[in-house]
Amino acid sequence: MKSVAPHRSQRGIVLIASLLLLVVVTLIAVTMFRSFGIEERIAGNLREKHRALNAAESAQQFAEWWLTSGNNVNLVGNCAPPALIANNNQGQVCSNTLPTVVVDETAVPWLVNGAEIGTIYTPPAMTVAAAAAANTYYAAPRYYIGLLGPSASGQGNVYQITAWGYGGTTDTVAVVESTYLVDSGVKDLGGL
Repeated sequence: MKSVAPHRSQRGIVLIASLLLLVVVTLIAVTMFRSFGIEERIAGNLREKHRALNAAESAQQFAEWWLTSGNNVNLVGNCAPPALIANNNQGQVCSNTLPTVVVDETAVPWLVNGAEIGTIYTPPAMTVAAAAAANTYYAAPRYYIGLLGPSASGQGNVYQITAWGYGGTTDTVAVVESTYLVDSGVKDLGGL
């Protein structure tokens, strides 16, 4: 006759170990997916930051070109609202610099008595829409040109150009500033 071993009771250690392993793997997966979402938002924010900076720099470069072109570059005096539109051949050089007009240059839009100042410039390939949409900018960039005075050589003038631009929303904005010398030896080579 064969003897049968007595039935041993199982203690469930395998079940408990596999449940603990499942919890650990689930926590790792949730953490990974969460970090991917954060990294995606960081990448999106960086993209918008660069778009805002490029918009501000395009307005700044247009203002520099406009100064060297000599077309309708008039000293206005104390600039006041409303904002001008560079795409309609409007522009001005102000005898007052931007810090003397607004309290904070980084707070945009620049307002005086509730109205915008400066010059609006929309680059040719820019799509502007107040509602957030793919590849659009919240608003066209703006710039402000202030006369700092004659150059050290006395052959030209020194200007302060401050420009700002939005990315896709009001949360992404960049402000840039340059000091620009227009000397009598500066020539506009844009027509070549």
